[in-house]
Amino acid sequence: MTSMQSYKPHWIREDFIDFIAEKVHPTLALKKVKAEVISIQLIGNDFYKIQLRPNFNFQAKKFQPGQNVAVTLRLDGILHQRHYSAVTMLKNGDVIIAVKQQGKVSRALSSSQLGAVVELSQPQGEFTLLNSPKPILMLASGSGITAIYSLLQKAVVQFQHPIDLIYFTRDDAFHAEIKTLALMHPHLKYHHFNTVEHKQHLSLQLLNKLVPDFEQREIYACGSAAMMKTAHRITEKLSVKSSLHSEYFQIVVDEKVKAQPVQFQRSHQEFQASSTILESAEQAGLRPAHGCRMGICNTCSCTKVSGSVKNILTGKIDHESNTPIKLCISQAVSPVVINL
Repeated sequence: MTSMQSYKPHWIREDFIDFIAEKVHPTLALKKVKAEVISIQLIGNDFYKIQLRPNFNFQAKKFQPGQNVAVTLRLDGILHQRHYSAVTMLKNGDVIIAVKQQGKVSRALSSSQLGAVVELSQPQGEFTLLNSPKPILMLASGSGITAIYSLLQKAVVQFQHPIDLIYFTRDDAFHAEIKTLALMHPHLKYHHFNTVEHKQHLSLQLLNKLVPDFEQREIYACGSAAMMKTAHRITEKLSVKSSLHSEYFQIVVDEKVKAQPVQFQRSHQEFQASSTILESAEQAGLRPAHGCRMGICNTCSCTKVSGSVKNILTGKIDHESNTPIKLCISQAVSPVVINL
């Protein structure tokens, strides 16, 4: 008989360790990043700033301004995940995100009790500052100000060349903070438009008026679908699209496209897709893996076996076979077969 002293278990279940650890403290975990809600502050109409305190698994030192974190929480027994830009990373490792109440997860998160625990991803995303000698133009609208403000805080310190920010807003979130930055850093020019008081939108005429040399600048844009489409159209027309760096917060499909049949090949599932393939699959009762729903995290990436899809962010149509697509930003424009 083998003695108990010679018995060596080959593995211990991570979820069992986490179960025991959370009895000691709710955020303790072997590998997962769990975070406690420290404070919730109203900063605009249905717009909240939330301070989260992650456990020691969070790699705060790897954070770059402009990046985001995925927040996972359980609602009605189902895990939901959404991505939010990290507005600020504090010296003690706390991360501050800004949440607009425009979805089930955002409403639940901004209504959390202090001390509530959520799960976080590591900092991620490629919407970060380039080390470029060119002047900078930043464009923001709505909740897109969260990513832009994060970039702006670093840019005014790292660079001394001209920085212009054009901000279209209904609720003036971070307006006071940006005005303070502009006072502290003379190379920052702040152009603020409250769209409730003034029906102003992004246009080529406005850019030429406010920032005449914008074609020679690195352009960072984040905001509403309408503003983003205008930014892409202007930079493409002027052949400076390579200088445009963007992040999206709204995915808007082309309503002129008729619903198309989509087949998940391996699972033998077929459905009609009238919105994004991800949304249409969910409406048909399917649950493909996904994360950010904005084309950032790659969780929903898969192979399109055949058919044509439109990338909602870029407007480009992919007709090729056996190419990678992201379900959350792809709209079927013909019958499509996907390797899922």
